[in-house]
Amino acid sequence: MDKNKILSIASVLLIVIGIAMIYIGGFYAPKVILPPILTGIGFFVLAWVFNALKE
Repeated sequence: MDKNKILSIASVLLIVIGIAMIYIGGFYAPKVILPPILTGIGFFVLAWVFNALKE
């Protein structure tokens, strides 16, 4: 596997995990819990960095 394919797979996995964390933190908590939402946004930022490294 080349570098671009590995970074693409990692980016997709980070986006999926980030969406899941935001969904669980925002909808299944009794009130809005900030840490899972912030962590999910952090996963989006990491995915963005991986996409920038592909070039």
